[in-house]
Amino acid sequence: MASLWRAVSGQTNQLSDYDGVEFWSNPERTGWLTKQGEYIKTWRRRWFVLKQGKLFWFKESTVTRASRPRGVIPVASCLTVKGAEDVLNKQYAFELSTRTETMYFIADSEKEKEDWINSIGRSIVQHSRSVTDSEIVDYDSQKR
Repeated sequence: MASLWRAVSGQTNQLSDYDGVEFWSNPERTGWLTKQGEYIKTWRRRWFVLKQGKLFWFKESTVTRASRPRGVIPVASCLTVKGAEDVLNKQYAFELSTRTETMYFIADSEKEKEDWINSIGRSIVQHSRSVTDSEIVDYDSQKR
């Protein structure tokens, strides 16, 4: 799990890490969630911003151009987002998973949890990379 958290935790807070996403302007969704830490498995309340296929988090809810995210998750690298109350034994919990790792979050209500799952799920679908014709290699059609 450490590799994903290093990749998404914004440890190198350079604007290039955000692919030009103006997270401070007109986000698709914002709100408080509690997330589990990477190394020390404590729960911390963070302000989350979903915009253009990236899920950013901050310590404060006032987000401006000068704000620096505490982390960012490219949702295109995620495969599933679903409820996780049974896994964590915590109300309003949900998980976001890649092929190799799972991150856990807790919302403030059932409605908030469902709204986040729906918003992140839509973003995963919209930003997942689909195979294009140029990426398909047909070895049968190549000369040997």
